[in-house]
Amino acid sequence: MIVCVCNNISDREIRQAVDLGITSIAGLRKELGVGTMCGTCVSYAREVLHEHIDSKTTITELRRTPVAA
Repeated sequence: MIVCVCNNISDREIRQAVDLGITSIAGLRKELGVGTMCGTCVSYAREVLHEHIDSKTTITELRRTPVAA
């Protein structure tokens, strides 16, 4: 779905940007141009950004079952 009509930026592109390390609207603005024209898209872009960040799983420790020798 197109999030930013002015710059033709989709929700998929925003998710890809998050996967590449973008974590803020400022980052999306700089890298993709989100919200640089009319600004109407910023609230939905922020929603897509945060939903994708929240959906990513962060592994903080490795858990393994010990193997019997």
